[in-house]
Amino acid sequence: MSVHRVSVAAVGAGTMGAGIAQIAAAAGHPVLIYDAVPGAAAAAIEKIRDRVARRGNDPSALNLTAVPDLAGLAPAQVVVEAVVEDLTVKRALFADLERVVSPGCVLATNTSSLSPTAIARDLLHPERFVGLHFFNPVPAMKLAEVIPGLATGTHVADTAAALAESWGKTVVRASATPGFIVNRIARPFYGEAWRLYEEGAADPATIDAVLTGCGGFRMGPFALMDLIGHDVNEAVTRSVWSEFGFDSRYTPSLAQRALTDAGWLGRKSGRGVYDYRDGGTPPAAVPAPPAPFAAVPAAPGDELTDGTLLLPSTGRTAAELAVMHGVPVVVTDRALNGEAATAVAVAASPDTSPRALHEAIGMLQELGRDVYVIDDVPGLIVTRTVAMLVNAGYDALQHRVASAADIDSAMRLGLNYPAGPLEWGDRWGLPAVLDILDALHRAEGDPRYRASTLLRRRACGSPPVNPV
Repeated sequence: MSVHRVSVAAVGAGTMGAGIAQIAAAAGHPVLIYDAVPGAAAAAIEKIRDRVARRGNDPSALNLTAVPDLAGLAPAQVVVEAVVEDLTVKRALFADLERVVSPGCVLATNTSSLSPTAIARDLLHPERFVGLHFFNPVPAMKLAEVIPGLATGTHVADTAAALAESWGKTVVRASATPGFIVNRIARPFYGEAWRLYEEGAADPATIDAVLTGCGGFRMGPFALMDLIGHDVNEAVTRSVWSEFGFDSRYTPSLAQRALTDAGWLGRKSGRGVYDYRDGGTPPAAVPAPPAPFAAVPAAPGDELTDGTLLLPSTGRTAAELAVMHGVPVVVTDRALNGEAATAVAVAASPDTSPRALHEAIGMLQELGRDVYVIDDVPGLIVTRTVAMLVNAGYDALQHRVASAADIDSAMRLGLNYPAGPLEWGDRWGLPAVLDILDALHRAEGDPRYRASTLLRRRACGSPPVNPV
């Protein structure tokens, strides 16, 4: 099928469906929109036109039509579904669509975590069904995941990819496994933040500040979950967890479940981790005050007062490192780019003197960083989070979810990560990442921190085996 000006239908007129309709219409396609809620499709079209006009473009050039029922989608050559993330609902919808559209129509689901193979199970022609996952906000985000189901025809996957590329998206291809690329690999970004919070290591504002200022992430995990919506984010985590047989790597947070139970869903409800009511914004994290004496800029590995060592995190607590070295230790978090970092987390062993800790804080402040003193937890904040993201990337590569290039591209473009997980592993060095994971595994006693077999092989110098 040629993708030039094919008739496109969007089912679901919410944020995602309207976004898909907008980019299709902007690319010159006639677009039909259907939503089960009366008037929702027409309202979505008005919002699309308003958005386009505000950006200085001519909304009258968009060929958008609301239809009152599924039968109105009969002319469509490609249908993209963006309804509630529920397997039963999606199966029923596509069974109805199959009775309406032409035999050559491509059926696509924008599911973020459900298996296209499972959704297409009862279709008469599952070979024309494919996953086509966009990211919110659809007009701005540059990524699209194409996910063939077990029965998807090669030409159908190619058509979906070509269509998304013609809409200005970078396309990555993923196998039909839970979470695909982005939502599978991203789980530790949220999961480690919740674990740090639940363990009392730091408050959400501090965790967000360190991951942005030290890790280089555009948004911290708590601010991002408030933006996504905790109902959506928790549901994806729970879906991936369930589909992986309740693997502890994906265990949902009880604290996040409490937010969803309370209806504190984030920005859209006015309250989530942070309070947005009455124009509220996330609170600023509170760094350590200026050190009470002048300090000379230092780097991890330097010696402080009384022989105290300033060491980079290796996944071990400062207390454990103090025992290993026989002297007090202050541990600093790892940065993506030390020269560009504006924040850093530190933790001190119990035998560290106040003067030595102040000296470490002052040295880091002289480098232009806000310093956050947190509880002495293994891996601090950035170190443990990034090590887990690298591990998730290698686990996905090992299980042939996607190619190495697509894994890194997906995480950079789909979530605006400062680096792809495999790239980050190369920057830190896989032996160092493996050491961090093994230290976390020993300290926590939790199999969530077990290292990917492929990562361990690569860290030990094994050449790639059957690379994808």
